[in-house]
Amino acid sequence: MEWFRKKSRDLMSGEKKDIPDGVWTKCKGCREIITVAALTKNFWICPKCTYHFRIKGHEYIKLILDDGKLEEYDIEIESADPLKFKDSKKYSDRISAAQKKTNLKDAVVAGIGKIEGREVSFAIMIFDFIGGSMGSVVGEKIARAIERSIEKKIPLIIISSSGGARMMEGILSLMQMAKTSALLARLDKLKVPFISVLTNPTTAGVMASYASLGDVIIAEPQALLGFAGPRVIAQTIGGELPPNFQSSEFFMDHGFLDSIVNRNELKKTLSLLIEYMPVKESE
Repeated sequence: MEWFRKKSRDLMSGEKKDIPDGVWTKCKGCREIITVAALTKNFWICPKCTYHFRIKGHEYIKLILDDGKLEEYDIEIESADPLKFKDSKKYSDRISAAQKKTNLKDAVVAGIGKIEGREVSFAIMIFDFIGGSMGSVVGEKIARAIERSIEKKIPLIIISSSGGARMMEGILSLMQMAKTSALLARLDKLKVPFISVLTNPTTAGVMASYASLGDVIIAEPQALLGFAGPRVIAQTIGGELPPNFQSSEFFMDHGFLDSIVNRNELKKTLSLLIEYMPVKESE
């Protein structure tokens, strides 16, 4: 006589419940599976290991500026193709595709906004537009953002995310490094603060110019920072590179950064810096 009988279950019966796309994602830091809703609520920072996912440029506007509002300037400026450049495809076609993808004219958005009621000249690089690369338009819009800071005597904040200068414009792209750096020298003489924020990644021509010239330079955790790629550097020096080379933490340890700031503390940090660094009259 059977006292207990286990009911058999047809494991194949019933309908399969599909998980909709975009509900879960895997953290690149700790490899945990996390809901997109939890990440969105936490500013796309992993709640388990604090890994910072890359976010869209416009998300920084919502995160940092009061009411997520930016009075945007120079919206209609767009790149020409002076060299008629072509590699695997025409440069003009790359520009058109990037404009369609991002609904922007080029790889930076700039204008005037407020942080805790204080007016700032603000610019944010858009990595989705040809890797946030700096060509003539990016250099010109950054230059104009600096000029607005000079004219209005208000702090300048630039959020960088870039693969570097845009080779498709040749020397015209490289000239933007000198142009923006010269204007920042003028800003410095006027004692108007410039806060540079480095996100993942910030490299090459952008890193070699305005991104590294802030009165205060802060970065998000685990961001890739540097000029050339690690393989090129290793071949140049003929040796192995240190662990975590070109990370925010490495740069902090070697004196390049003033602070590493979690994204959810970014607005508060910028507000405090603006308060502690008031615009001073030039001597």
